[in-house]
Amino acid sequence: MNTEIFQELLRAKKYKAVRSILEVMNAVDIASLLAELEDKELVLAFRLIPKDKAADVFAEMSGQMQAQLVAVFTERELRDILDDLYMDDTVDLLEDMPANLVTRILENVSREKRDQINILLNYPEDSAGSIMTTEYVDLRRDSTVAQAMSHIKRTGIHKETIYTCYVLEARRLVGIVSAKDLMTTDDDVPIEELMETEIISVSTHTDQEEVARLFSKYDLLAVPVLDAEERMVGIVTVDDAIDVVVDEATEDISIMAAISPTEAPYFENSVITTWKSRIPWLMLLMVSATFTGVIINNFESALAACIALTGFIPMLMDTAGNSGSQASVTLIRAMSLGEVEFKDIFRVIWKECRVAALCAVSLACVNFVKIWLVDRMLLHNTDITILVDFVVCVSLAVTILLAKVVGCSLPMLAKKCGFDPAVMASPFITTIVDALSLLVYFAFAKSLLGIG
Repeated sequence: MNTEIFQELLRAKKYKAVRSILEVMNAVDIASLLAELEDKELVLAFRLIPKDKAADVFAEMSGQMQAQLVAVFTERELRDILDDLYMDDTVDLLEDMPANLVTRILENVSREKRDQINILLNYPEDSAGSIMTTEYVDLRRDSTVAQAMSHIKRTGIHKETIYTCYVLEARRLVGIVSAKDLMTTDDDVPIEELMETEIISVSTHTDQEEVARLFSKYDLLAVPVLDAEERMVGIVTVDDAIDVVVDEATEDISIMAAISPTEAPYFENSVITTWKSRIPWLMLLMVSATFTGVIINNFESALAACIALTGFIPMLMDTAGNSGSQASVTLIRAMSLGEVEFKDIFRVIWKECRVAALCAVSLACVNFVKIWLVDRMLLHNTDITILVDFVVCVSLAVTILLAKVVGCSLPMLAKKCGFDPAVMASPFITTIVDALSLLVYFAFAKSLLGIG
């Protein structure tokens, strides 16, 4: 839907046309459309959304838009939205709200729902308990298929998903039944004969990344969440798992690019907020680059004795940084997918050493020819001799080997120590291998050229 046309309809007070447009649009698309409107237009347009779709649209909105609406909602409007929101969406809403709006929201929910919200809010951040919903279909093992279907028809409208049903006994999970099985089985068959007892579940304190990996591994639509006493307390649905994957990937990308992660969309972050997320890393990396300056200063006499060496420093440092980054990014991805663990560190290093050897030989050979043909013959740089060319290429080969080892091992060591492996990606590894490349370069220059 064209935003300008939609705004013209609102300003012309053609509310019937606006409502007819909103009736046929998807909730996600409506939320995207409303994000382009001004504050007054947002409130007006939201009130024109069909009642049975309003809560779904509200759940898809950004925290800023939700806060704007909650601030102007009447008590009746707020209660209607909260009654239709699923529990996990309500918890997400409260986490993004200012304190005064949180108080108002809690005043407009039932005591039972408020107690459930408080329980969910007390689970550790980034755990299965913090992203689960308590609205799921529970069945009894002694019920028949007909009784189960009747139960789903009565209560399913208030559940987040009915595609997987959970068979409980004294609140303990004993089996699961799919809606497909219920709809394709005779009415008189007991649920006990139909249910599956091989159940994949998680605990309330399972890390949300691990939960997301289970969805990917087993192609699940929902996974049950159990408490410390093995009682079922909720489910995590596939849409929440996808949100986790997106959030974690965004966080890793931000950290790998030396930016503090932020959850708000780009345009909702102020200039000051964006500055705050970037400047600490830039300062840290700027200070860490002092090490490379110290190394160059210590070998100033070597550079003075052979000026030709200076021109190859950027190439060595860039190649080292790129080699280390390739290894680190590959390992970070493998760890996030559960393909590599810390116990595999020596296997990883051995593999990366072999990859580094092939890369080193290839790049060194090409670089040797390039230096001689371009720098020596084409550019007529007479300071470049065969020995200088050899020093540069040997340094390049050794640097690539060191960079690959550093790049693959640091993320694994970081995770073992409890840090986010992404912290050890491009920025830090580049700084480390820059220093190593200079040390290797000047060591070969001093020993083979006899300078310094």
